Amino acid sequence: MGRVPLFLAIVLAWHPTFGEPLWQTLPPTPPPVAGEHTGHAKINGISLYYATIGHCSPVVLLHGGLANSDYWGKQVAALAPRHLVIVMDSRGHGRSTRDSRPYGYDLMADDAVALLDTLHIAKADVVGWSDGGIVGLDLAIRHPDRIGKVFAFAANTATSGVQEGVEKNPTFARFIQRAGNEYARLSATPKEYDGFVAQISKMWETQPNWTDQQLKSIRSPVLVVDGDHDEAIKRPHTEYIAATVPGAGLLMLPNTSHFAFLQDPALFNAAVMHFLGDPIP
Repeated sequence: MGRVPLFLAIVLAWHPTFGEPLWQTLPPTPPPVAGEHTGHAKINGISLYYATIGHCSPVVLLHGGLANSDYWGKQVAALAPRHLVIVMDSRGHGRSTRDSRPYGYDLMADDAVALLDTLHIAKADVVGWSDGGIVGLDLAIRHPDRIGKVFAFAANTATSGVQEGVEKNPTFARFIQRAGNEYARLSATPKEYDGFVAQISKMWETQPNWTDQQLKSIRSPVLVVDGDHDEAIKRPHTEYIAATVPGAGLLMLPNTSHFAFLQDPALFNAAVMHFLGDPIP
């Protein structure tokens, strides 16, 4: 669990970039994958958008804050031949609605469990990015019987793990602007982006705030992953998570940032597939 095989370490370490540094780019949001079956689940007081594709062992992909499930397009395409891939728009994000309840990672984790119930899936692996990675860890803490492995990319477990002023970083600022445009295009309440951001920002001010004891209670296989140029998450904090969760592995993806799955999907997908036990093309 705690080590990356030599062949993968060599592949990850040797990845040249040309022109603009890869970690400063923000490639386009992928289109939805052809063949997905889409739906809306009425759960926990909201209408939750989801899509599924593929078959065999289930894996849930959880996107980051302000984003939507389309961001996972490159990963869905890579995983679908060997998995039942499930994506969802978190409450208030993308095509999903929200209600007046305060945001909390526990509430979003409960939404994911409710979706698994709706789909009659007893247990699934989780790949999460940023807020999605945090939700994955919440599932490992509070719903360990419902998940298998957790690939936690660019997550934090305390508010102190986030870089101050990250919203001013040029790459991150472009993402925030893009997310707003996508919200206006996808949401059932296209003019309420500011209210949505204000509501979820209240959560970010105080959450997550897990103790060492809570992280040490995790028994699921966990791989803690980040880009080596992440604009948002402090590297010592990423290393702390891996050192505190029992048996967790640590993987830093070179020349990438908080958006590694877009910047270098082949690299990102190889890491996910290896962790899930899939053969790497």
